[in-house]
Amino acid sequence: MTLERIRALLAAAPVLDGHNDLAWEMRVRVGYDTGRIDLRRDQRATGLHTDLPRLAAGGVGAQVWSVYVPAELPPGRHVAATLEQVDFVRRWVAANPDRLALATTADGVEAARAAGRVAALLGAEGGHSIGNSLATLRMLAELGVRYLTLTHNRNVPWADSATDVPATGGLTAFGREVVGELNRLGLLVDLSHTAVGTMHAALDASRAPAFFSHSNARSRCGHPRNVPDDVLVRVRDSGGIVMATFVPWFLTEECRDWAREALPAADRAAAGHTEGTAAHRAARDAWLAAHPMPPVGLADVADHLDHLREVAGVGAVGLGGDFDGTPVTVAGLPDVAAYPALLATLADRGWSDAELAALTWHNALRVLRESESVAAALQRERGPSLATFEECDRPARPDPSGRGGSARRLRSR
Repeated sequence: MTLERIRALLAAAPVLDGHNDLAWEMRVRVGYDTGRIDLRRDQRATGLHTDLPRLAAGGVGAQVWSVYVPAELPPGRHVAATLEQVDFVRRWVAANPDRLALATTADGVEAARAAGRVAALLGAEGGHSIGNSLATLRMLAELGVRYLTLTHNRNVPWADSATDVPATGGLTAFGREVVGELNRLGLLVDLSHTAVGTMHAALDASRAPAFFSHSNARSRCGHPRNVPDDVLVRVRDSGGIVMATFVPWFLTEECRDWAREALPAADRAAAGHTEGTAAHRAARDAWLAAHPMPPVGLADVADHLDHLREVAGVGAVGLGGDFDGTPVTVAGLPDVAAYPALLATLADRGWSDAELAALTWHNALRVLRESESVAAALQRERGPSLATFEECDRPARPDPSGRGGSARRLRSR
């Protein structure tokens, strides 16, 4: 299929991408100063994967901007840093009203598109961003956050990460409260980065469609960040979505093996420089250039999308590129301008126009709408949860009455 035909398809059903880490890159590179990196101009020369011209070239109609902060930040800094990330995205959107429009609902996404703007949504990446507080979660929702990834690369006290030693076996009582409050607020329960036990526990607890913002198929590449087939079946049954990602070591076993050694070594090579500086990036990139990654390209991404379609159904596939969240990109997918090339690859494999439109736009919008419907029903049933982490998850103490059982009580809500 010609790229001209793909561009016509994107005009009708643009890309709604589930995950982009530009905000963190802007923080570590220039302290959010868009005067130093002007995102209205092409920034390929800086090594960024994202800017406004390339979003337009890629046919992106809506982008979820991750407001990620590292779990490794000092204790007590996670919530403030998350708010700083939210603040940057909101200020950037407000400063570019001709290009961007903040969206918090499916209708808002469609209104932005109708006005010729890229809809800007926000997603919080990692339960550490709420500081074990449902009140903090509610305030993030007020500021426009539309999903919470339950974990990042480390466990949180109430949920297990895919890349940490299992501690809870799934979700604790407070973890289930988090899922319930996400449902009530209409925020998506993002299961990317979570352990399989946490995936299943969250699917058991949630009334909304399953959601993975940036993950692939584990049967195609065994990285723990990917989704097993039994979970893909549950995604299908819930009416959910898995948004395929372009991180090379989530795509092939060869790249996964390379990354185990190469990424820590590249970090060591850059350790003498402050993270985020040009010198740090140059040292890291020089090491990676001298130790090249095994080939990985558009066909490997398409293999994962084919598998997701086969197991979970065409209604359960989406795109979550993780641009500006990976130091190395897939051949043929260097930045956000490259979505047409991926769609052309899929079209050549027999994906129909309707299937491509479902992948890029309609599936994600449907999941947003269904989560909003679940929220409306839950808000008629109950108010905000007043549960606290301490009440839910502290060790039970003996009942002082002597009647047996536990003295733990949850406040009514």
